Amino acid sequence: MPSDPLTDKEKKSAVRPELSFLQIWNMCFGFLGIQMGFALQNANVSRIFQSLGASMEEIPILWIAAPVTGLLVQPIVGYYSDRTWGRLGRRRPYFLFGAIATTAALFFMPYAPGLWIAAGTLWIMDASINVSMEPFRAFVGDNLPERQRSKGFAMQSFFIGIGAVFASALPWMLANWFAVSNTAAEGQVPDSVRYAFYVGGACLFLAVLWTVLTSQEYSPDELKSFERGSTPAGDLAAASGLVSEAFLRRSALYWLLAGLLGSAAVAFWDWDAQLLILTAGAVLFAVVQRIAASLLAAGRYDHGFCEVVVDLFTMPRTMRQLAVVQFFSWFALFAMWIYTTAAVTSHHYGSDDPASALFNEGANWVGVLFAAYNGFAAIAAVALPFLAGHLGRRGAHGLCLMIGAAAFLSFFVIDDPRWLLASMVGIGIAWASILAMPYAILSVHLPANKMGVYMGIFNFFIVIPQLVAASILGLLLRELFASQSIYAMAIAAGSMAIAAVSLIWVDDPETVTHSVQETSAHA
Repeated sequence: MPSDPLTDKEKKSAVRPELSFLQIWNMCFGFLGIQMGFALQNANVSRIFQSLGASMEEIPILWIAAPVTGLLVQPIVGYYSDRTWGRLGRRRPYFLFGAIATTAALFFMPYAPGLWIAAGTLWIMDASINVSMEPFRAFVGDNLPERQRSKGFAMQSFFIGIGAVFASALPWMLANWFAVSNTAAEGQVPDSVRYAFYVGGACLFLAVLWTVLTSQEYSPDELKSFERGSTPAGDLAAASGLVSEAFLRRSALYWLLAGLLGSAAVAFWDWDAQLLILTAGAVLFAVVQRIAASLLAAGRYDHGFCEVVVDLFTMPRTMRQLAVVQFFSWFALFAMWIYTTAAVTSHHYGSDDPASALFNEGANWVGVLFAAYNGFAAIAAVALPFLAGHLGRRGAHGLCLMIGAAAFLSFFVIDDPRWLLASMVGIGIAWASILAMPYAILSVHLPANKMGVYMGIFNFFIVIPQLVAASILGLLLRELFASQSIYAMAIAAGSMAIAAVSLIWVDDPETVTHSVQETSAHA
């Protein structure tokens, strides 16, 4: 039998030391501010657009900047953060400079003088938030040993829930508790929204600054030593080989044909114009592959663009398996975010008229429901590490997703809208797990020198279902359910159940064994 190349002393030094609760708290605290920025954006930017004269038909197009920005920015930031090392470390420079730019955008957004300037500010804001957010996922993978990663990502889920509840309710609190004006002249943004953006921008910057100043990072040499101690599971050997130029050219041709034929079909049969989002995406992906093929042909294997494309095609096996879980999980969430207001107002309040008192009462209640599920998610995040310790990461995530699927179905059997708070408990549990468990599973299977870029690529499987949902959900509801929006909850339930079942095929060394080992050690 061949001898182990590492001595016992080297093995011990090649394992990341466990961090204290306070250290994990500090390294995740910045996510509180980042989520406040996202929540203010999600809850108020459409309102700002409408104040500046946008029609309801224009708002989805103005919002397309957000998912496209995430699709482009996160892998780029991940790639460069993997290669950064300086006085602030590896990931923290991106936290800090992204927070500065996001804060500036939040301060400026309510003062945008025109609709398209506001849309451009949204693009800058979303890009800046992504610059800060993407390295936070890799930060946990860099700093925590495997047995603590569930705890680390659950801590991020906790701060996401707290930040979302506070920021979503901030304009309401300013208007109702501090008598700040909630109305404004035509073409102006109410003071309650302006001040909320000020508070949110300040909180974002201070929370991220706290993490930057109170957290440390391992040097590249230390991370390499940790890699010696244990090789991430999965087929990482495949990632060391390059995708050939011929493969990329051939794949680009197939995607180009699919995009062009799909666009022609939309035009010829007069299908929904939203489907062009998908066909345009196919064409864009073909162009990306063609550029990467040209770089390979020129021998520029180390070009960042080329490496990201190659990493996309050679991602670890577990990452490919989790991509399916992520797609169906986030498709369900986007169905909820897009259609819950219409579903609740029509099904539970009996009104489809946006000018009616019942409709607005229902719409306000949906805001309360959304704040509630984020609050429940913060509570559920505390229990996730214990659940993962007993059921394993896959088992815990699968259980949470099935609870979420049942919660979506409960919209059909609950008549009193007040009882939908019970549904939000289940959705909050699923939301907390979606924000934590896939990253805890994935981080174990990634090499330290590519943690950032792979976490960025993993974001594709959040953005792509968002684009697919925006393209086909309206069509599905119209053709299959006579445009009854309540059935979007059934689609969400089915999609989340598929995500739960898909976990069966995800490879992961179950963390339940760690709990057993820890119990034995303490005994």
